[in-house]
Amino acid sequence: MTALGKGPVAPADNDLFNPLPREKLKAMGASALTDAEVLALLLRTGTRERPVVAFATDILSRLGGLRGLLQATPEKLGAIKGLGPAKQAEIAAVSELVNRAMRETLAARSVLRDPADVRQYLQLLLGGKTKGVFAVLFLNTQHHLLAMEELFQGTLTQATVYPREVAVAALRHHAAAVILAHNHPSGHSEPSSADIHLTETLTRTLQLIDVRVLDHMIVSAGGGLLHGRTRTNLSPQRYP
Repeated sequence: MTALGKGPVAPADNDLFNPLPREKLKAMGASALTDAEVLALLLRTGTRERPVVAFATDILSRLGGLRGLLQATPEKLGAIKGLGPAKQAEIAAVSELVNRAMRETLAARSVLRDPADVRQYLQLLLGGKTKGVFAVLFLNTQHHLLAMEELFQGTLTQATVYPREVAVAALRHHAAAVILAHNHPSGHSEPSSADIHLTETLTRTLQLIDVRVLDHMIVSAGGGLLHGRTRTNLSPQRYP
């Protein structure tokens, strides 16, 4: 079929009223949908060349799956042909909802002791960032999450961190313990000597105000994540 003056349009299963993913959702539940079908429901329409499910499949392939989609920067989304401002805004809104839900999940835990929970949240939060970011999770004496702040941002290779400002933030939140985190946008997941030195410096500084450093997690752009205070103590199984 040809639209007057606009050339060929995509098949009927490409438009807003495409019944396939939606009917599958109604009949079988959301868990029965593929990742591309879930994204297709969010996008609603494809392009002239690609039906919506095929378009969604292309997007996920280009960005490296759902995690890559949720971590994608505005620049990456804007570079995809057919993904206009409205669709980009919807994807950004979904990503923010996921971040907030995970934050609520951490905050709702009676006691935050499992590094795996923190790892998942930080990978989603920091893994897609193209600039260096240093974040801190502030905990009370029972390891409830009080707050999370991105305190410093830097270049592709480093973020300047001031121990005094970390201490001030800990006092402001009345924190008894903290979990430090920063990303390596370069993709290297091994802790550098500077990372180790920073961890030791912050540990000493925060000890002066009776705040414990439980962990320092390093998130890489490629999805890797290491944690620990030294090269020989990278993976505490549970926080004490």
